Amino acid sequence: MAPATIHQLRKSFERIEAQGYVAALVFYQRLFALDPRLRLLFHGDIETQARKLIDMLSTALGMLERPEELRAMLEELGARHVGYGVQPQHYATVGTALFDLLERILGLDFTPELRVHWTALYALIAESMQRGARHPQPSVSLGK
Repeated sequence: MAPATIHQLRKSFERIEAQGYVAALVFYQRLFALDPRLRLLFHGDIETQARKLIDMLSTALGMLERPEELRAMLEELGARHVGYGVQPQHYATVGTALFDLLERILGLDFTPELRVHWTALYALIAESMQRGARHPQPSVSLGK
């Protein structure tokens, strides 16, 4: 991604992060409204999951200048999500909930240009995670 694109993504995310907890709860509310069955995949505290979502987005945005490392991290994340019951079709629903969140928090600042940038970022995230889900690496056991 071009430096200007990365800058725009990070600047827009600052607003999401500033409202992180509330923004993430809005995301999950929308996600479960889109597909109530997804609620069954979450066994823990949704507030903890909300923090994890914001942290993951922050980490991904922080790694954009290191795309190979970012892809590897996302592939590992995707492999773990298989164990949680995440299916390929869930990524589209997550994307819809994410874009609804962006529209709600950013309002008119969620311009068509910014939408294109977020679309590219989410495509990278979803494709990398799905690649990891298709090709999970076996766990390495230390000491054996």
